[in-house]
Amino acid sequence: MANLKRYVAGFAGATVLLAGCSSDPGAVEEGSDGGTSTGSAGGDQFVLALSSDIVSLDPQETTDVPSSQVSTNIYENLLEHDSNMELQPVLAESYEMVDDLTWEFQIREGVTFHDGEELNADAVVKNFERLLDPDNAKPRANMFELVEEITAIDEYTVEFTTSEPFAPLDAHLAHSAAAIISPAAIDADESGDALLSVHAAGTGSFELDEWVQGNEIRLSKNENYWGEEAQVSQVTMRVVPEQSTRIGMLDQGEVHFIDQVESANSGIVDDMQNASLLTQEQLGFEYIGFNTDVEPFDDPDVRRAIAMAIDSEVLLEGLYGGFGSVASGPLSEYTFGYSEDTQGIEYDPEGAKELLAEAGYEDGFSASILTNDANPTRIHIAEVAQDYLQEVGVDLSIEMMEWGAFLDATDQGNTEMFVLGWSTVTADADYALHPNFYSGNHGSQGNSTFYDNEEVDALLTEARSESDNDARADLYAQAEQIIIEEAPMIFTVHNDYITGIADSVEGFNHLATGIYDLSEVSINEEEAGY
Repeated sequence: MANLKRYVAGFAGATVLLAGCSSDPGAVEEGSDGGTSTGSAGGDQFVLALSSDIVSLDPQETTDVPSSQVSTNIYENLLEHDSNMELQPVLAESYEMVDDLTWEFQIREGVTFHDGEELNADAVVKNFERLLDPDNAKPRANMFELVEEITAIDEYTVEFTTSEPFAPLDAHLAHSAAAIISPAAIDADESGDALLSVHAAGTGSFELDEWVQGNEIRLSKNENYWGEEAQVSQVTMRVVPEQSTRIGMLDQGEVHFIDQVESANSGIVDDMQNASLLTQEQLGFEYIGFNTDVEPFDDPDVRRAIAMAIDSEVLLEGLYGGFGSVASGPLSEYTFGYSEDTQGIEYDPEGAKELLAEAGYEDGFSASILTNDANPTRIHIAEVAQDYLQEVGVDLSIEMMEWGAFLDATDQGNTEMFVLGWSTVTADADYALHPNFYSGNHGSQGNSTFYDNEEVDALLTEARSESDNDARADLYAQAEQIIIEEAPMIFTVHNDYITGIADSVEGFNHLATGIYDLSEVSINEEEAGY
């Protein structure tokens, strides 16, 4: 497709030029927000340049990856995934499923929150009561909707009772929404004295210094950490929306790490003298979503036709440089519940035209596609979709929004089509399918397409309560196939994370969930080379 080549070539050429204009080490560079960054990164501080600011510091309120990347280094969970995506006890020393409806957790003793409060069973109960309180309307409360009661059995034992068998409970407890917050901080938030959206008190190896919204977030080492202390004294996460600026900052030694490197620029980063490309397979998927509540996208035939008009193979090779794999559906091969028998929608532009005609749109129609303005790849996806759909008679206009406003628009259904992604951070099909496609989760709880299918609802509900893993996987395969055929989304790619990191950095752990675990990061000055 000629236009796709134009987008990729034009973008890559512009970035090379801009990257070559970055400031020298020690110079002062004007930031996009009018702020400044001075000098080279090094010493006892780890500095990251990230494309997007966070939305909130409250782990129970956020649904975006940037916020989770920060909160995960401040807060800890009862259970967390290790680098192999295996569940490990953290604030719980151990746990067991006592019977089909009862899970028991032994809470780690001797742990204190950043504000000096003690971790105990009551603190855990208080967190989940806040998360599950219907008056609070937390966006990820639906992940624990089968939890009927949380009880402190004694000072360091917590019991979860579910209304029916809930197989993925342990995986869900590793989600950032289940992070354990200081009970005193919860009280301060409820009284309005110190809102958790801008303040934080967890048990993690780092604690919050300051969040200058739109500019940077600074964390400092928790000197009273219960486990092995962090290797650096401070972490600074700078908000740098322009990819070319991030690349230049890494090249000149102003930062140690940058996110969201376009595949077209992967060679630039990999050829740096003192930095390298870092890629990581991920558990999520990229997609083009439809608002199934609005015409003509309330018609599955129209959605299927649009899906047939876009070649995801070309997207993968042209925009992602082959970093990843084509998505036939929402589940990647690294997620529990994935089935190799799933059949995706094939690229067939002539078939798309026929299906649109059968649906009453032989003359096409006009629609808009929304994306966030700080993600060049998603902007290019919108542009390529615009070209593809023009070939089948659909006139697509592109709208771009700031990240927070974009999320508000998708949550509220103020869209027709939109470009987004989903990180299946629990590594379990339940978290890929239930938030996105269960009819009870419309809007901010995950179902931004407002998809509604009774058969899918029933399959997802049954899968949650099925304790046999083979039977559960089969239920997810059935649900996924229906979802694919009804096409509330166009599943494009399971893309790799493409980032850049200084050669001086050791111990950086980029999880397949997209989370940056900074607890073991250290800086080897001898390898800095600047």
